Amino acid sequence: MRYVISAPNHLDTTIDLPASKSISNRALVMHALSDGKTFPDNLSDCDDTQVMVNALRDMPPIIDIKAAGTAMRFLTAYLAVTDSGEHIITGTERMKHRPIGTLVDALRRLGADIEYTEEEGYPPLRIRGHQLDGGWVEVPGNISSQYISALLIAAPAMRNGMNLHLASGVISKPYIELTLCTMRDFGAEVEWTGPDSIEVKPHPYHTKPYFIENDWTSASYWYEMMSLADDDSEVRLTGLTDGSLQGDSMVRYLFNMFGVKTTFANIEKGVPTTITLRRHPISLPRLDYSFVNQPDLAQTVVLACVLKGIPFHFQGLNTLRIKETDRIEALKRELLKLGYVVRSNALNDLIWTGERCRADIHPVIDTYKDHRMAMAFAPAAFLFPGLRIDDPNVVTKSYAKFWDDLRRAGFQITEE
Repeated sequence: MRYVISAPNHLDTTIDLPASKSISNRALVMHALSDGKTFPDNLSDCDDTQVMVNALRDMPPIIDIKAAGTAMRFLTAYLAVTDSGEHIITGTERMKHRPIGTLVDALRRLGADIEYTEEEGYPPLRIRGHQLDGGWVEVPGNISSQYISALLIAAPAMRNGMNLHLASGVISKPYIELTLCTMRDFGAEVEWTGPDSIEVKPHPYHTKPYFIENDWTSASYWYEMMSLADDDSEVRLTGLTDGSLQGDSMVRYLFNMFGVKTTFANIEKGVPTTITLRRHPISLPRLDYSFVNQPDLAQTVVLACVLKGIPFHFQGLNTLRIKETDRIEALKRELLKLGYVVRSNALNDLIWTGERCRADIHPVIDTYKDHRMAMAFAPAAFLFPGLRIDDPNVVTKSYAKFWDDLRRAGFQITEE
């Protein structure tokens, strides 16, 4: 299926954002490891969360998590530390090429019974669960934070808890902090004992009423749209909190540099509220930034920059190579169709000097089964009316109502 998209000049809409996928998937595993009395409220309705719900509810012998990276990492650790029998966990062909060896090695050192059923270092995995003793373990801190979060979430269920040492620096630290905060909310005793060490006590989770705030990453696409709409536009986004621990809440500061101002209806810490986005005049000649702590914002900001003619040099993008697709190559290839020549270097930086080429007459954006490719490119319809996007339903991975919300905001979307 393919969508043909044209954007309005003016935006004036209120959008009920989806709940945070990151928090939902953490909370689900903690709930499963707890006394289970109170289920988290306002769970995300996205595909990645639904596969978690199904797996934890049904516990089938073969668990297919499809394309859900957090589910693969979090459930691997969950299955390893619980007396849940033997399971095989698998996913899409792309998932079978996303590395998981670092997590498996760490769990094995803690006593887990895990084996690879196909290629060494990659899913599928056969896991025979039992309570682990826990103890001291070291993992690289400069890889996907999901490995680290998976170990941390499972640690309260280990007999002796866990002392985790992060070697080689720490990336995506906000996601680790989000994990630690959510663990504490569920009653775990966990703390940093040094700049690269975390101690988790063998103290079980306990549930209580827990409300999941809405998703700042989903909000980022509306920031991108606002940066391209006319000066009188206004967008209101619901269910977000000031002082959020979601790393992608940084989007409000990034897009302030693009002239998008954020106003909170309520600034009480931890209380979900509505934010209002408005335009204000600003000139940004160039942007240099490291996405080491917010890799999921990279596609959104890259698109905003090229569409507004802002040269950039972006670093901290190594993890983009192992996402739903190789996002660095996908971005370069699809931007060429729109006439933008973006380059990468040996460090996986993305660089645009303003270089242009001839755009395709009727550009068709491939999404590579990557939800963020579809959502980051959709606002390009402001400059490219009739923009075509293949496989648009891939957005259900994180933002199921994305296209409905665009229609509500005045976008013309037809199926071709």
